[in-house]
Amino acid sequence: MTIWPVQDAKARFSELLDACQREGPQVVSRRGTETAVLVPIEQWRRLQESARPSLKALLLAPDARTDSLVPARGQARRRTVVAL
Repeated sequence: MTIWPVQDAKARFSELLDACQREGPQVVSRRGTETAVLVPIEQWRRLQESARPSLKALLLAPDARTDSLVPARGQARRRTVVAL
């Protein structure tokens, strides 16, 4: 990965974009600190897909995700009954 100072990245953005497509991820630094990474779109999509669990993985997960949706038994508020 090549590290580009922010001034160079701004001035030569086309070169930065071409290098990203040719060589892979490119790092942009500000005041010597690595700040951002420019990655090819295919790699970004792969990362996004791997970060999000599939429906199958959610359904087969050993822990239930609905526990927080249902109030504990006996703690639900009840309406008062008004005699007619």
